[in-house]
Amino acid sequence: MTTALIISTYNRADALWLTLLSVVCQTQLPDEIIIADDGSNDSTKNIIDRFKDQYGIDVIHVWHEDNGFRLAAIRNKAIALAKSDYIIQIDGDLILHRKFVADHIKWAKANTFVSGTRCMIAQPLTRQLLLKNEGKTPSPFSKHLSKRYNGIHSTLISILFYNLSANPNNYKYVLGCNMAFWKKDLLLINGYNESFEGWGKEDNDLSIRLINAGLKLKFIKFSAIVFHLYHPEATRCALQKNENLLQESIDKKTTYIESGLSQYIS
Repeated sequence: MTTALIISTYNRADALWLTLLSVVCQTQLPDEIIIADDGSNDSTKNIIDRFKDQYGIDVIHVWHEDNGFRLAAIRNKAIALAKSDYIIQIDGDLILHRKFVADHIKWAKANTFVSGTRCMIAQPLTRQLLLKNEGKTPSPFSKHLSKRYNGIHSTLISILFYNLSANPNNYKYVLGCNMAFWKKDLLLINGYNESFEGWGKEDNDLSIRLINAGLKLKFIKFSAIVFHLYHPEATRCALQKNENLLQESIDKKTTYIESGLSQYIS
């Protein structure tokens, strides 16, 4: 089994640097690192080049022009380039627990995809971490954290939670910043629906279509941990349109969509 770590980003080079530093600290590195860049300026490219030069780790940078929030499209483009069997998907404003990749590999099961959880870092601690310029995760007992219980690593509790988490309605709670899938399963449903533009619900739609195709959704808690750096909330102006698209997938029991991954695979 080979793994690709796909990191989505948009004009947050300082946060992306911490994410990449936390990748270096992993107990098990992914086979591929792919940056899915939704139209950032040159500061992101410069950070990626600096990382490659400093650490000698290859990074694929997938970019398209800035034409609004097109996360579904840039993720499809990154998935299409991935050569690995298994896709681990994160956002570029996370600091990863050192066992993050190893944990995801451990929980990779046939006919299953997973969503993890996150510990939220408030603005004061985010500012401190960016100034320190390190890829180490904060303690879950640090000040300025919320959902700190999600920062506790416990294999035993994780096993119990995983075995109890199979419920089709859980598609409502997935976090696109911490998910993993077999690439063949994403090909089966044609990846993300690029009709989703603007913030919201593209991950829920992907999840419900995978469930409609017969896959099980499992949740990983107390394992595959991420710490989410603070940022202001994105505009929700497209949310109702995206909610309507999601409801259509639910009502029609949709699996495969046309505007998806296949357009980038020759």
